[in-house]
Amino acid sequence: MDAVTGGTIQKPEYKDAGRAKQKKNGKKLAIKILVYILLIALGTLFFIPFLWMIMTSLKDNMEIVKQNFWPKKFIFSNYPKALTTMPFLTYTRNTLIITGLNMIGTVFSASLVAYSFAKLRWKGRDIWFIVMLATMMLPSQVTQIPLFVLYKKLGWLNTYYPLVVGSFFGGGAFNIFLLRQFFSTLPNELSEAAKVDGCSEMRIFLNIVLPLCKPALATIAIFSFMGSWNDFFGPLIYLTEPQKYTIALGLRAFQGYSGVQWNLLMAASVVTALPTLILFFCFQNYFVKGITLTGIKGGLVRKRSITYSLC
Repeated sequence: MDAVTGGTIQKPEYKDAGRAKQKKNGKKLAIKILVYILLIALGTLFFIPFLWMIMTSLKDNMEIVKQNFWPKKFIFSNYPKALTTMPFLTYTRNTLIITGLNMIGTVFSASLVAYSFAKLRWKGRDIWFIVMLATMMLPSQVTQIPLFVLYKKLGWLNTYYPLVVGSFFGGGAFNIFLLRQFFSTLPNELSEAAKVDGCSEMRIFLNIVLPLCKPALATIAIFSFMGSWNDFFGPLIYLTEPQKYTIALGLRAFQGYSGVQWNLLMAASVVTALPTLILFFCFQNYFVKGITLTGIKGGLVRKRSITYSLC
């Protein structure tokens, strides 16, 4: 104690440690603020085109020519007019059929192949995994002509088979790779304990592995949905009848229906983009977990107790 003031005398090393800690916290706060500012700037940059599309959908054609960003009068009647100018419900139904089948085929077949690469032991497994990864380096244009010739000989032109069947045979090398990495984080003790209790390999896959991998499966489902929903090149090649067009192909044909009325075209484009945005925001937690390959080990302890009851 200080005899004059009665206070506590702090040692110099304690003062230096406190100042260093404050300086370190200040640097962390500054970096955090800078990161948030950068993210907000990038988010705004990516949002501006979508906002422009919405604003354009609420204008008339004369105002679009003047290139005013904000409409003087909001014309909401552009939306029902755009949806009735073309057979939008037919295009939506066709797209939902293709997208739904692709999601089912991709999630099931990609998870099955990935489980084989991650957990099963068979001759030549690593070699075939490298071959599968090598296919990711091939541009889709390289295989487009052979696939077209094959589908033509099978009589599948102007049908949905070329757009759907491929998803039931692996679902794509990237999806297999992502799920394989996810399955590799699961401990082998789970499957070994299940085998002791008499579980078959398929039962282990369906009742133990898949419930633990919901984030990865949701990520694959979102990728499959977005790819099928926005696919333009595939339907353009294989579909010839307008009654079988998808939304992406219908939007291109919409320019002929509307005589390039940009307000109606933008209104139809906004409606087309809404399902992907809604799907992403509803399942963004699963999507982030699936991409970062985290959130698995915490659930293993909780799931391990129900392993035996599932078998």
